[in-house]
Amino acid sequence: MSNNGSLTPADIERLMTDRSATARAETVEKIASGLSASENGFSAKEREEAEQIFRLLVNDAEVLVRQTLAETLKSVPDLPHDIAKTLASDIADVATPMISFSDALSEEDLMEIIQSQSDEHQKAVARRAHVSERISEQLVEKGSEDVVATLMENDTAEISESTFTKVLDQYGTSEKVNGPMAHRTKLPITVTERLVTMVSDRLRDHLVQHHEMSPGMATDLILESREKTMIGLIKDGASHNDLVRLIDQLYENGRLTPTIILRALCVGDVDFFETAMARFSDIAVSNVHILVNDAGGKGLKQLCEKSNIPGGLQEIMKVGLEVANELDFDGAPGDRERYRNQVIERVLTHFQDEFDGENVDYLIGKLGNSAASEAA
Repeated sequence: MSNNGSLTPADIERLMTDRSATARAETVEKIASGLSASENGFSAKEREEAEQIFRLLVNDAEVLVRQTLAETLKSVPDLPHDIAKTLASDIADVATPMISFSDALSEEDLMEIIQSQSDEHQKAVARRAHVSERISEQLVEKGSEDVVATLMENDTAEISESTFTKVLDQYGTSEKVNGPMAHRTKLPITVTERLVTMVSDRLRDHLVQHHEMSPGMATDLILESREKTMIGLIKDGASHNDLVRLIDQLYENGRLTPTIILRALCVGDVDFFETAMARFSDIAVSNVHILVNDAGGKGLKQLCEKSNIPGGLQEIMKVGLEVANELDFDGAPGDRERYRNQVIERVLTHFQDEFDGENVDYLIGKLGNSAASEAA
């Protein structure tokens, strides 16, 4: 190639006749660079000639030549599809740069690669800057644990809730997979809840095995931590549909407890409280809203009795609802903390300091133990 970037007969002659793989690779790199040069690049005729040369070189016997070709052409705009596809179907050392970066590959090409090529090829697909939900689903369906872990590490990949669910079903105990999944910028709240639960269960086993803690004590500790974590996630923002799906999942797996409902109320999340009570009692949310706002308090009492929620927890729910009706949340910093503190203060006053707790976690634990004693 001459100094002004044009393709010369000498370049072509050297490429076709030089027996040195290294020399041919250097010439390939020079010619391929001309395709993507913004200035002093190839003319239309030279570009056509270069593309014809590349069509020959994609079958070069030397891996180094094909590697150089793929590495240099991976980001070339408007690369002919046949060249990109041939290189992407080569051995992994040649194919992976093209698979990871080239826009010349179609979604159907990527699906074919996932179906027919190795783990390394599939991981290259998983690393692409734009991975659709369809491609993600196929990677999870066909790929190994390493492939799925690579997909989870790609925060730009679009992954549907159903695909996340498949990953948890198959690799839920794999730290290689659920570690990067947990660090993704955005996760469906139902997926987050399952992740929290899985981590909690593993922590429980560790506490029992390594810290001489009884299973009962470890379970109590983990349940409290899990519930606090979930309420923190909910208050960070969730649509009503997300909330309904989360509550259904909690209920179906036996994790929609009176205490998690109470915790939500104690941080001012009346929407969670009413939706959860509706699921607990099998009553429409609109009817629950009417019952809990009954001025005489009989509606809440009837709702709790239908849901088998003991009297001790009923009392704190009543106070929490009273505080919620009095306060106006404006989203300002510390808004929920102020509400939480007022609930604690009001409850302690209501019970005449019967429960000497410094925070709502202690208070809920005390009330829960009291309620358990009543039910015994």
